[in-house]
Amino acid sequence: MSKVKAGGSSKNVHNNAGARLGVKRFGGQQVNEGEVLVRQTGATKIAGPGTYMSRNYTIHAGKSGVVSFNRVKKSRFTGSTVPRTQVVVE
Repeated sequence: MSKVKAGGSSKNVHNNAGARLGVKRFGGQQVNEGEVLVRQTGATKIAGPGTYMSRNYTIHAGKSGVVSFNRVKKSRFTGSTVPRTQVVVE
């Protein structure tokens, strides 16, 4: 005989707020130093000239200027290349 009642599965418990990821400043927009340009999970976009990436992969403007996005090929450790979007402030 069982010592505890059968545990049912709970279905409606995933009620978390969204992470608010994505591009915050678009190409052609004027930005100031330190502004958040892209919030992301992992380095799907890479930081180019005039930008820097923080610990949680958020890309910030390193200087004031105009934002632009470029497609570049980034090499992996194995030698293969993958296309990435590079965020640039000029």
